[in-house]
Amino acid sequence: MKDEISTTQVNWKNRLKKLGFAGFMFFLIKGLLWLIIPYLIASGLWAC
Repeated sequence: MKDEISTTQVNWKNRLKKLGFAGFMFFLIKGLLWLIIPYLIASGLWAC
C-alpha cells in the first residue's frame, strides 16, 4: 500500500514538472510575441 502511494506521488511530481516547463515555454513564447508583433506593425514590416 505504501509503495502505491509513493509511486503515485512520484507520478504527480513528474507531471507537475513537465507541466511547469510547458507552462513556462508557453508564456515565454506568448510574451515574446506580444513584444514582436507590435514592433513589426509599428515599423511597417507587417501590414494589418
